[in-house]
Amino acid sequence: MDTQYSREYHDAIGAVLTLHRYLRQSAKARSATGVSGRQHATLRALTGGRRTIGELASLLFVGESATSELVAKLEQAGYVERVRSAADNRVVHVSITEAGTEAAESIPLSGLPLLRERLQSLPSEELSSISQTFRSILSLLEVDYET
Repeated sequence: MDTQYSREYHDAIGAVLTLHRYLRQSAKARSATGVSGRQHATLRALTGGRRTIGELASLLFVGESATSELVAKLEQAGYVERVRSAADNRVVHVSITEAGTEAAESIPLSGLPLLRERLQSLPSEELSSISQTFRSILSLLEVDYET
């Protein structure tokens, strides 16, 4: 095996393993709070103001039914409240409560919630490069990626 290839291969695997360990440790620390990563991302998204279920689903990259279930759990915990739109009864607006704001602020921003926020500040060329790299990794793992 070529030495150059071997060093690049080891660097790539090392980076993936480091990322994997970091995300596991971050998730473990967050789970001790009783709030999942997706719940934390939802609460952080709502600190900017109320959103519809559809908007949250789009931000979280999940379906609307999964988002509704997630919001229901957060509502049961007292972190959010849902209000039907007066103009269109089919539309549900979700707002964060004071308890939800406190929970969102008390959980250290790390892992995927941190990555979500930091990616937003990158230039589009860098985002495209990162996206292509992860699509390549998903392809190597034979994972179908749907946007």
